[in-house]
Amino acid sequence: IYPVARALKEKGNRVISLIEGRSKFLLYWLDRLETVSDRLLVSTKDRSIGDNGYCSGLVKDLLAAGEPVDRVIAIGCTFMMSEMAEATRPSAVKTVVSLNPIMIDATGMCGACRVSVGGETKFACVDGPDFDAHRIDWDLLLARRKAYLGPETDSAEK
Repeated sequence: IYPVARALKEKGNRVISLIEGRSKFLLYWLDRLETVSDRLLVSTKDRSIGDNGYCSGLVKDLLAAGEPVDRVIAIGCTFMMSEMAEATRPSAVKTVVSLNPIMIDATGMCGACRVSVGGETKFACVDGPDFDAHRIDWDLLLARRKAYLGPETDSAEK
């Protein structure tokens, strides 16, 4: 997200950066992100830094407080991006997500990055990776992401 925040700031935008992680040691470039952000809000599950919770809760708090938010750009795990989409949907804040974590071959041939956007089948690697978060069928995408959960868990345990 740092290059995106930097480019937005260079164009004169007000930038509020939200970042989350399980623990402080999993977060990086906070110092760089802070230099291109008007505000930097951090959340960790273990409270080693910042608030406890998720970025979706932080954005809900900003919107509830009347903070003017024109656009949200979410990059991270699929679950977090789906939560951000739902957090911004009631306020109709334009929300863009980057589905780059679901790519394998980057040609569209394997189909692993297949996603339904506005009822149309898209491939994140060739049609994206950035999509309107409010048009993605998150239930389908999250279900597809679980297809290999069993084998992945078995492999990790071995």
